[in-house]
Order: sequence, then C-alpha cells, then structure tokens
Amino acid sequence: MSIPFIDLKAQYQHLKADIDARIHAVLDHGQYIMGPEVAELERELAAYVGVKHCVGVADGTTALLIALMALGIQAGDEVITTPFTFIATGEMIALLGAKPVFVDIDPGSYNLDPARIEAAITPRTRAIMPVSLYGQCADFDAINAIAARHGLPVIEDGAQSFGASYQGRKSGALSTIGCTSFFPSKPLGCYGDGGACFTDDDALAKKMREIRVHGQDRRYHHPVIGLNGRLDTLQAAVLLAKLPSFPAEVAARERIGARYSALLADVVRVPRLAEGCSSVHAQYTIEVDERDAVAATLKELGVPTAVHYPIPLHLQPAFAHLGQGVGSFPLAEAAGQRVLSLPMHPFLDEATQDAVVAAVRKALD
Repeated sequence: MSIPFIDLKAQYQHLKADIDARIHAVLDHGQYIMGPEVAELERELAAYVGVKHCVGVADGTTALLIALMALGIQAGDEVITTPFTFIATGEMIALLGAKPVFVDIDPGSYNLDPARIEAAITPRTRAIMPVSLYGQCADFDAINAIAARHGLPVIEDGAQSFGASYQGRKSGALSTIGCTSFFPSKPLGCYGDGGACFTDDDALAKKMREIRVHGQDRRYHHPVIGLNGRLDTLQAAVLLAKLPSFPAEVAARERIGARYSALLADVVRVPRLAEGCSSVHAQYTIEVDERDAVAATLKELGVPTAVHYPIPLHLQPAFAHLGQGVGSFPLAEAAGQRVLSLPMHPFLDEATQDAVVAAVRKALD
C-alpha cells in the first residue's frame, strides 16, 4: 500500500482541460508579469471572501510582510502572535526589526488564546497577528474586541484556512488585513508560489498594491519603500481554473475531515471545531502519545504523515535571543510533541481513508 499525503495529480486530472486552457492563454498573450489574469483573479477572490480588495502577491510569506509594512510596523515595535506556527509568521515580524511577542495557544483549536493576549500588550505593541492553524479560523470576535480596546490592527495569517468560515464570514474577511498562501499543497493551491492580502480598507489596499511593486504608484515613481512581491500571471491562471470547483473541494474536505473524526475519536484526540466555525483541514491533525513511534509504524504500513510543527517558534535557534526557553509556552510545546497530520485532500476516497484509519489503529495497538 502506498498512499499519497496530498494528491495533486488527481486534482490536475480532474481539472486538466481548464488548467491547460488557462495556461495556454497566458502563453499566447505573453504578459507573464501582472497580466490580465492577475486582476481577474483578484476580483474573483475578493468576491469569494466578501471583501472590497484582494491584492495578489508572490507567496504567503510575502503577504504577511506586505501587510506588516502597510501598517507601518518597524524596528522596535512589538507584534503579538502565536509560537505554534510555521516560521514565516514570526520571521516576517523579525525581518522588519520588530519583536514577535508570543502568546500561548488554546489547546482545543491550537490557535492563539484570546484570554492571554491582553497581558502581553505593552506601549510598544503595534499589531496582533493570529494564525488560523490547520484550516480553522482563530477566535476573531474575541481578538478583534481586544484589539479595538487598544487601538490595534489585526492581521490574519490565513495561509492554511482559505475557504473556512467563522460565524458566517470567510477567512480573510475577519480582520484589518487577511493574508493567505496558494502554495501547491494549500486548500486552494497554484503550481508554484502565490499568495494574497485581503482588506476592506481602501488606503491599505492602495499601499499594499504599491509595496508589491517596489513602492511604485506609477511608473518609476516610488512614494514608499517596497519590494518585488508580485503574483505570477501563470499562477493566477492556474488559480482561476481551480476556483470554480473550490467550493466543492471545501465541502469534500469538511466531509472527509468529519469522517476521519468519526472513525478515530475513540482512539486519538481528533480536531475540535469551535461553535460557528468550519475547517478546510489544510492538515487533518490528530494527537497521539509517543508520536514519533506511531509515525514510524505508519510509515512501515505505507501511510505518510507529517508534523506541523515539532518545534515552537520560541525554541527555534533564530529566536533564541528572546530568551524564552522550554516551559515558556507549555501548551504550544506539548502540542509540538503530540500532533500528527494524516493524508488529507479532497480526492481522498473512502477505501483509502479506511486503510489509513486501520493503519492508525494498528499503530496504536
């Protein structure tokens, strides 16, 4: 038995004609940088998310950087975020010379715990950047209320949650700026790197559009410092081909995730969805004792797994200067030792899923 962790080939075969046609249209017109597909995709994505503006950018990491830059984050500032995430979240804060201020997670959702945020706010705090991990949005009503009391903007790192909903609103439309990634393995993925920023704020949208093209508001005129953060036209074309079927894929992810949970809830800790929330299960992540041994057994049984993420950010060598050792954020640290992600994609059939479940149960015997 050999099971793919994510089956991008099956998705391509399903959408091959549309994807090929979109790619060839770009090859025919030859506008490889900022071609018409980029603006078309931005309109489609803004409508899907339910915001006024979408700014297509080079990747999810660049989306975070552009959002921080648009909000004026600079050296000496502090940005509150979670230590239980991919490095990019804290990395982009640090890249600007600002300090990531970590706050421990809610062990139910693995997302930033709103109850711990207020104690971390100082006179230097300039923003809050929660992550919508594994495909479920953070508790934005609570986070936004705290931010409003302190006059702080909120950036959603929604790299894993595009397509998810929170209290009837889509990921990306829940905060001052929403950011996402279109890395190939994401719920909506292109065939290279890609990302987007979302906002209802006209001024922020204008600034983000300028930042992504070297701070330019017209040709060779640069009112702000920016970067080369453009979304590639070919990647926009791939996303346009995928977008019509994306709602069905989101529904499939929800169905497959629910089925996993029903089949595994008696033997492992399965994902917990907060009331009023959906998850796109960018990863379907369980918790197990002796995680590494379980993963090794599953590998022997032909089931690939992954760990998102084994080392919280405060324990990464790059952040050692913050002086936060083991025990600083115990809930994030505990999760990092126990989480295990199973094969998950919208084309996972029941027979294959049953084989994964059987292997998990065998590995736990």
